[in-house]
Amino acid sequence: MRKVLALTGAGLLTVIAVAHAQQKPAVDPAKADAAVKAAFANAPADWVPRLTPDETMRRCSQTRNKPGKATAAAIEKRERATIEYPADGNFIGDWKKGEALAQNGYGLRFTDYPPRRASGGNCYACHQLTKKEVSYGTLGPSLLEYGKLRDYKPEAIKAAYEKIYNSHAVLACSNMPRFGTNKILTIDQIKDAVALLMSPDSPVNKGQ
Repeated sequence: MRKVLALTGAGLLTVIAVAHAQQKPAVDPAKADAAVKAAFANAPADWVPRLTPDETMRRCSQTRNKPGKATAAAIEKRERATIEYPADGNFIGDWKKGEALAQNGYGLRFTDYPPRRASGGNCYACHQLTKKEVSYGTLGPSLLEYGKLRDYKPEAIKAAYEKIYNSHAVLACSNMPRFGTNKILTIDQIKDAVALLMSPDSPVNKGQ
């Protein structure tokens, strides 16, 4: 609350309490959890665990995605430990498959369960990747010329794989899904996504 002085009809100054628009009553976490569970009352038993946030999601929610340095470091360390690397040490797959993956939004929606085909990455929902595609989201940064800007360096290729596999290992409370850790995409699919970003002949790096 803040107090302001107002001139009344009698010419007297009166103190009036005014509520800040930004001040809102705190949401009861128990009520919020109950509302979420009620919305999925008919969810199959093996789908229900998705409604319970893990430690990382709890911490990010508690801090509104702005954790302190110590909490952020703990999150990134924990999430990095979940990353599985390709057995052959090769981080790049087929960029053409990666482009199809980026265009595919199937998977993890309630209506996509049980899965009837492989999930997609839905990358264009948040990123610009090619100039040819004019429908894309802006929640994430533009990825035009991603590999070219990084000189296609091996360390940048590995970093791209890690970011796609588990973005929280790189940025504690990233908005990007943990594609590998949460089994949204397979290792081979992630390699294809990396190829889209890091292959010199990919339209991402050809400016197409």
